[in-house]
Amino acid sequence: MKGSSIHRSNQRVWTVVCAVAAVVLGPAAVTASALDQANAAPLHHAVKADQSQAYLPTDPTRRRTTATA
Repeated sequence: MKGSSIHRSNQRVWTVVCAVAAVVLGPAAVTASALDQANAAPLHHAVKADQSQAYLPTDPTRRRTTATA
């Protein structure tokens, strides 16, 4: 009987170790896989914004005030 309780105890320890490893390593493997897929994707060229439009302030005589502490 004594040997079987030690066996069950060892089995529980290994179960906990495997569960912890799955929780820690699982997300890391998913992240690595996603990064590999992103690196393998073709390069995306961003569309340049039209530079003909400019921001016009509503009151050109008004200046920005700086916050003073």
